[in-house]
Amino acid sequence: MLDREGFRPNVGIILLNHRNEVFWGKRIRTHSWQFPQGGIKYGETPEQAMFRELHEEVGLIPEYVRIVGRTRDWLRYEVPDHFIRRDARGHYRGQKQIWFLLQLTARDCDMNLRATDHPEFDAWRWNDYWVPLESVIEFKRGVYEMALTELARYLPRLNHHNRFLRSGMRPAMRHEEAQPPPDAQPAVEPVADKDPTDLSGV
Repeated sequence: MLDREGFRPNVGIILLNHRNEVFWGKRIRTHSWQFPQGGIKYGETPEQAMFRELHEEVGLIPEYVRIVGRTRDWLRYEVPDHFIRRDARGHYRGQKQIWFLLQLTARDCDMNLRATDHPEFDAWRWNDYWVPLESVIEFKRGVYEMALTELARYLPRLNHHNRFLRSGMRPAMRHEEAQPPPDAQPAVEPVADKDPTDLSGV
């Protein structure tokens, strides 16, 4: 399902743990990592698509998360021609996405990458909030930056240890004011995160 400009409607998911770290999944049988994402089916709302993708890719049901925020508008990225199937070139341009920021209210062990017969990821980890900007494939980096920046204002306030209150000290940086670290290093090599012959998540 493409819009008139050749963009496929899609949702992206930023899942937080209690430390404001984000879920980062390794695509099955590849060395590429990404946030959960997927297409919006005909008749679905973005929120319905998000919950479906969350279960299909991460194994979580709606009761295990809380919606913290979402992007106001569609965020678009174009896919380079060499990542597009030949029969789709000329009318498919890329993705337009609504991004959701979710708070995990369950335990790590409640996640299940094998919730369906067609798993998307075969490994996962928690990353600092801004780290994905350094490791996502280049043509998606602009959308990741826009989504992370827009949704950062919704980051839950962390409960700092009482020693800060007792001593009159303040933490060096509050997580709700998080900014990209100036010397952040890539967590993984930037690699293509999709089979060039498969448009389901590109």
